[in-house]
Formats: sequence, C-alpha cells, structure tokens
Amino acid sequence: MTTISYGKQSFELGEGQSVLECLTKQGVPVPYSCRSGVCQTCMMQATAGIPPASSQIGLKESLRLRNYFLACLCHPTEDLEAAMPDDMHVSVRAIVHKLELLNDEIMLVELECLTPVDYRAGQFINLVHDSAHVRSYSIASVPNLDKHIQLHVRRLPQGRVSGWIHEDLALGHTVEIRGPTGDCFYIPGKPDQPMLLIGTGSGLAPLYGILRDALDQAHAGPIRLYHGSREQHGLYLIDELRELESRYPNFSYFPCLSDVHVPAGFIAGRVNEAALRDNPNLKGWQVFLCGHPEMVKATRKKTFLAGASMQDIHADAFNVSHL
Repeated sequence: MTTISYGKQSFELGEGQSVLECLTKQGVPVPYSCRSGVCQTCMMQATAGIPPASSQIGLKESLRLRNYFLACLCHPTEDLEAAMPDDMHVSVRAIVHKLELLNDEIMLVELECLTPVDYRAGQFINLVHDSAHVRSYSIASVPNLDKHIQLHVRRLPQGRVSGWIHEDLALGHTVEIRGPTGDCFYIPGKPDQPMLLIGTGSGLAPLYGILRDALDQAHAGPIRLYHGSREQHGLYLIDELRELESRYPNFSYFPCLSDVHVPAGFIAGRVNEAALRDNPNLKGWQVFLCGHPEMVKATRKKTFLAGASMQDIHADAFNVSHL
C-alpha cells in the first residue's frame, strides 16, 4: 500500500485516490480549485520519493527538477513525503566565512552552513537579521565549484539588513538562513540551446552562478551575458568574466554603461536595450533576467515578443526584499 506523508503524519492512499483526495479527506488544508491540473493551486513539493511524471504536466522544467507536483494529478507508485512550498523554508545556521567588497557598494558574503543545504546556483536564500527583518539574496556560488554559499549584497541607503551586513557583520559571526527557493537556475538537458543573461547591479549574482554552472556542465550553445550599470564603478567581477570569456569560446561578456562617458571596451546604452539590439530573434533561447524590477518586467515582455517561450524566460526581480 502506498503512503503519503505530510508533516508528522502518514496516510495510506486508497485505490485510485489522488494525493489531494487523500490529504483533504484526512483534514489536511491543501489549497485547490480546479482539481484537473489547470490552476496549479494544489502544487506541492516531494521531500522524499519521486512524484510520477503525470503529476508534473504543465509545470516549468525548473519546478519538475525540484520535485514539485500537482496533488490533484498525483497517483504515486511509491511512498512520498510532501510539503507545501511555504513549508520548505527550514532554518539553518551558518558561519560568516568571508567578507569582501566587490566594488564600492557590493559585498561578497560567504557562508559556511553548519548543516548541508541543497541548492542550485541562481536560487535565493532568506537571511535573517531579526524577527522583523528578513531579506532575500540570490546565490552566486555553484555547489560543484564552491565550498560555501556566496551572496552579493548591495549596500542601499537606509537599508536595515544591507547596512547591518556592510557595517556590523564580521568573520566568525553566526547567522540564520532559510531556503533555498526560486526557479531561476540553469536547467541541463539542452546543451546546445542559446542562453541570454541580462542583469543590473547585484543582479549579476545569480547570473554569475548560472553562467558558471552551465559552463561546468559543458553547455555547448552560445551564452551571452549583459551586465549593466550607469557608471563603470557600478560593475564588478569584470576581470573574472573576461577570463571566463577567454577560456570558453561559446561565452561572451558585454559590460554596458548608460552614462554619457563610455570608455573603450564597454557597451554604450541600457543593458536590456543593448542585449535586444544584438539579439533580436530569441526563438529557442533560454533567457535569464535579474536585477531592477522595472528592467525585469519590461524585458520579460520584450524577450517574449522577440520569440522566447514563456517557459524559457526566468526572472529574479530585486525588489525591496533584496535590500
């Protein structure tokens, strides 16, 4: 008999019974609406066991890889442990292993987790300052390449958490993190698919992780990264990205400046406009957009109109929760 576990309880599934039917019959408050896999309201995540492919129809590949499934369509053939997405934010303690300014306003924060954290480059974690101040920061590190989780934290005026990180956090301090979450990460399986990465400011953090993850997994298709700022001092990791460009013939790096004074070696103009000017036909491309929310919103629409499928457009808008 197949069982479904939720929280600290386990239930046997009746013959032909879906996970949604079983859990709601037992009084578990799983949200749902259509019961036919269209609305995706009943989406859950398997924390143990593998959900059947038929329960993942219509979900983004990034969600399928993280074992998300639709409870109304799920008729498991093996025991499953499941959680609602909001239940996945388990707290983990981490030690500050490294602090390094990458430019005048962005700090590299490297965290050594006291218990293992399974993550993908480009996802984000929540960093806890206190009960009232929790902020989301994207992960720039790659599990296969980096020993610890790395974040790029931009110092913002009156930023309660970013100010704490830049002014008070020190090596050896212990912090609390929650997560990871998010579906803005590299998806293997299409090694020849072209990739377009567009970011502003510390939006480079997830893109830097996604880029190195793709290269580490031998992605062969062209990868083009456009990183933008108003002035040159707003960019960072320029040398590291140019070194990767010299090592990998399929990778191209385009640092963009919207200031009136643009030195040699940089692209003039807004980063999203430069990227779309250079790549007007995005049919079949994988697109990643990270940074300022207005840029992300506008560029998501423009890349779709340029031919990219909505399934292939991944976005991480840095709103107030990234401050």
